[in-house]
Amino acid sequence: MAPAYREHYRIMGLNIAYYRNLRDMSQEQLGDKLNSNQSYVSRIERASVGISMDKLFRISEILNVEPYLLLKPKD
Repeated sequence: MAPAYREHYRIMGLNIAYYRNLRDMSQEQLGDKLNSNQSYVSRIERASVGISMDKLFRISEILNVEPYLLLKPKD
């Protein structure tokens, strides 16, 4: 991930964690639904790894939120 976008990934990771917790879903459960694992979800939420738009859309489907809400800073 480009350093210039790190803050965007940090916000996205925080939002994914927020909506995942709101739905009482563990990182492991989200990882299973993504055909991945808990470690990968943890790296996404900590902004240690970038993700594709396809992955962003899939996460938004799983969490039942509009994709833009995962990118938008909380008020």
